[in-house]
Amino acid sequence: MNRLWRCVAGLALAGSAALACADFPDKPVTLVVPFAAGGPSDKIARDLAEALRKPLGQTVIVDNTVGAGGTIGSARVARATPDGYTLLVHHIGMATAPALYRKLSYKVPDDFETLGLINEAPSVLIGKPGLAAGNFAELRQWIASNGGKVNLANAGIGSASHLCGLMFQSALKTDMTPVPYKGTAPAMTDLIGGQVDLMCEQATNAVPQIEGKKVKVYGGTSLQKLPLAALKDTPTLSESGLKDFNVQVWHGLYAPRGTPPDVIAMLNTALRAALKDPELIKREEALGLTVASDDRVDPAGHRKFVEAEKARWSKVIKDAGEYAD
Repeated sequence: MNRLWRCVAGLALAGSAALACADFPDKPVTLVVPFAAGGPSDKIARDLAEALRKPLGQTVIVDNTVGAGGTIGSARVARATPDGYTLLVHHIGMATAPALYRKLSYKVPDDFETLGLINEAPSVLIGKPGLAAGNFAELRQWIASNGGKVNLANAGIGSASHLCGLMFQSALKTDMTPVPYKGTAPAMTDLIGGQVDLMCEQATNAVPQIEGKKVKVYGGTSLQKLPLAALKDTPTLSESGLKDFNVQVWHGLYAPRGTPPDVIAMLNTALRAALKDPELIKREEALGLTVASDDRVDPAGHRKFVEAEKARWSKVIKDAGEYAD
């Protein structure tokens, strides 16, 4: 009965019929994560895999295919058989890779079927503990008075912290000295030690350092107040004068181009059910993430969102002249 319900739901959404519906899925589904195990994207994918298991009626496996800023795993899915059994969980890098990499082996979003947005997560702008500025207004003055001498750390070209830093410089119309690291941990270590001045970091990851007064926090990067209790009194950068400043890390679910419409519809139906799973919502909120619930959960809405993000970040990256290769 559960399989029949899934077929009916999928066909209603797709408006078409196909033999694949009668059997899909009849074996485990693989979620490819283009980043290392243990990282934020991996955690999100594993939580999603568990929530998808029930509506799909199958085991959902997470497979980490790492390298080249997420492009190796993405290329693997773009080349995969379009049968719905190999999917991609990717973050904002899906939209920024076309501008960051001059030689990309796939097209975004043309080589993928967008299945729906999963979540969004704000970051915070944080500074070294010895920074004289006590709030964002004072920080802005300090940056202006120090010209290009301000160091802005990031976790590597193409990382969320790198992208946030580019947008921050663009909003201030000020150049800073980027200091790329091989990951968030070494960047945070040097920020705490005072070797660098500023960094954007995902809010959840920054909370322990903020609460321990190891770093200073100057504002959230989303338009809405930060969802974490520890940061409830932290203003957004938009509220503090950078009007409409909005940088969030988001994750979406993708299939290879050419996946049958009824399979896409069934996968989207399963995703919608997973995103309403109370346990998944609880885990996401504990990480400071907001589970997607608007029209971007729809495949068409998700595609429109990716295209808009691609256009937005392409200008920022090209204006900055910072590329991964």
